[in-house]
Amino acid sequence: MKLKAIIGAAFLAGIYVLPAHAQVGDQRRNLAIGINGGINMNSVSFTPSVKQKNLMGINGGFTARYISEKYFNMICGAQIEVNFSQHGWDEYYEDYPDVSYTRTMNYVEIPFLAHLAFGKERGMQFFIHAGPQVGFMISDSEKIAGDWDTTVAQAPSNITVEQHGKAIDNKFDYGITGGAGIELRTKAGNFIVEGRYYYALSDFYNSTKKDYFARSAHGVITAKITYLFDLKK
Repeated sequence: MKLKAIIGAAFLAGIYVLPAHAQVGDQRRNLAIGINGGINMNSVSFTPSVKQKNLMGINGGFTARYISEKYFNMICGAQIEVNFSQHGWDEYYEDYPDVSYTRTMNYVEIPFLAHLAFGKERGMQFFIHAGPQVGFMISDSEKIAGDWDTTVAQAPSNITVEQHGKAIDNKFDYGITGGAGIELRTKAGNFIVEGRYYYALSDFYNSTKKDYFARSAHGVITAKITYLFDLKK
């Protein structure tokens, strides 16, 4: 797992710095800033597994983007964001609808993204984003309902409840993120619609041999809109 994390981080770091070093296209110096907002569909990869459905959360913050060059038909740049983002999980058991458990975790996150776009410089563009992301949990909350003790005792199969009431061990989170979207560039600003996926390489519970969970990592699908205005063209 550590080797995969190192390889993934090194690969994406290479993608991120590529636009800054590939000085072979038509140079651009376009700096834009703005705001973004959207929703997250969250789940957590647990080992041992925990049955769950997607937990909806909010995502929003500030965006800065620098376009450095156009190489043939590809527009190259880099983007950074500072976002408030909600993660977590929502446990769901079809045979036991009277019990429920939800954990919501609030993060400040910073994705570092390579920006590669195709299309007209003034008009519609298609783009892809990829890069590393880091985050820090600032708070969390849980909601629990129903008689879990009786449910666990009567359940014909094992139900994992070790996570109920368990404090978060690791507040620092990191992983890789990527996505795609469309951008409409106008005189009034740049209007962006994007879908993105985040895969955490870190675990928020300790995962040594003596710990209960071997894996506890976020997986997040995000749909968001962004508005940017040019500071420098």
